[in-house]
Amino acid sequence: MKRVVGAAREVPLRGSYPAAVALALLALCPFLVLTTASTLLRPQLMHDLGAGAFAVQLTSALANAGYAFGAVMAADIFQRVSRRSLYIACEAGFVLGSVLAFTAPGVVVFAVGMILQGVATGMLLVASLPPLVTRHGAERLPLTAAFVNLGLFGVVTLGPLVGGLAGTFHAWRPLYAGVAVLGLLGVAVGLLAFERNEPPMPGMGFDWLAVPLALGATVLPFFAVSWLTRASFTSALFLVPVIVGLLLVAGLVAAQYRKRDPLMPVRLISSTLPVTGVGCAMLAGAAYTTLLELAEVYLFRGTGWAPWRVGAVMTSQVLGIATAAWLFKRAFPSRWTPLLALSGLLSTLAAATVLLFLSPGSASVLAPVAAVLLGFGAGAGVAPGLFMAGLSVPSSKLGPTFALVELLRAEAAFLLAPVLVFVAQSAASLQDGVHLAVAVVLAVCAAGTAVLLSVYVLGGARPHEPRLQAWLGGEESAYHSPPLADAVRET
Repeated sequence: MKRVVGAAREVPLRGSYPAAVALALLALCPFLVLTTASTLLRPQLMHDLGAGAFAVQLTSALANAGYAFGAVMAADIFQRVSRRSLYIACEAGFVLGSVLAFTAPGVVVFAVGMILQGVATGMLLVASLPPLVTRHGAERLPLTAAFVNLGLFGVVTLGPLVGGLAGTFHAWRPLYAGVAVLGLLGVAVGLLAFERNEPPMPGMGFDWLAVPLALGATVLPFFAVSWLTRASFTSALFLVPVIVGLLLVAGLVAAQYRKRDPLMPVRLISSTLPVTGVGCAMLAGAAYTTLLELAEVYLFRGTGWAPWRVGAVMTSQVLGIATAAWLFKRAFPSRWTPLLALSGLLSTLAAATVLLFLSPGSASVLAPVAAVLLGFGAGAGVAPGLFMAGLSVPSSKLGPTFALVELLRAEAAFLLAPVLVFVAQSAASLQDGVHLAVAVVLAVCAAGTAVLLSVYVLGGARPHEPRLQAWLGGEESAYHSPPLADAVRET
């Protein structure tokens, strides 16, 4: 009894649901806002840091690579280190990265700071989200799902406004200073609220296969797409890293599938529902990121709008994401989550269709409409897909599952967007180039949606309510997910 009382005294907000929500939001939101703010900050960064387009693009790419890699690294480390210690250490690392970024005299120090921010946030994803989801009862799970939706994707929709204002008023250093303050607040809340726990497998060894594969799978292709600012698709420094990086992704997934005690539960999510969910998260995330960047590039360079105006117009995304979060809260305990995920893909397709007609004369009308559809597509497509995978494995495997899904989602989103932005900017006319790139996204998204629907139907999946109470026990899945192509096998 004395030990329990002592622990509660040392952690005064122990068990507090609002504090757990604050922990997750402070862990994830600051960096995720920066990921969509960076496009409108680049001219100022290049000027103030004395950097070229390649250096700034590479910095952004490696920060995103750090986010994806950090999630995998955390899935390994938290087996031997308590989540509380991991959270506080990563938040402190995020603060350090933010300080390096806003005080940077040149692009090298700025890049180190950004990469550290990305790695820390990826690790914080695994440290902070699973406790929020699994430790506050089944009755709070729908609300938690809505908070996760807003935390992971809702704040991303604010990035253009934040970046536009900072870019217009030359305030990128104050922006990063403010992010550092949020990181310090995260450290303080972590000390007050994160429950002490023992690591689940303190004797588990370092995964010398998965972690190096994840490092190569993120760094190599993310470097390659940055190289496009200096070369073309035929360049060896583009082709070789992309091909090797994608092969490493495939090797990582295959190795984890075959391993008896894998770091990430690939075998457990290789049935109909989680495969559909992961595919939906990847497709919706990649289409959202690409279409958002194409719209920003066109509005900024094609119409000559000031960064603040671009950001303000694209902020109508918030209406879409808020609607999606509310619907996800309602759908989460029901059988309709897969249908919501499909609606996210359809909304993204609609946004791409609207952007096909973008022109200087129609931009002020069409861009906000497309932004609302994009916001809904991100909120309804990515988060439900993420939870379709998470609820298909025991809750004890939620952290590693989220790590794998975020790795795959980041690979899709942050590889497709730079490639198609390069295509758009290489065209003789920026408007024609943007329309071509949007048409590619539309075709990819339409084909991907058809494939995912086929996977769902051929698997014989039937919509059903998740068994949330049993899932929280830690050893059962919430969904019954049939094997891939199960309906075809039965016939």
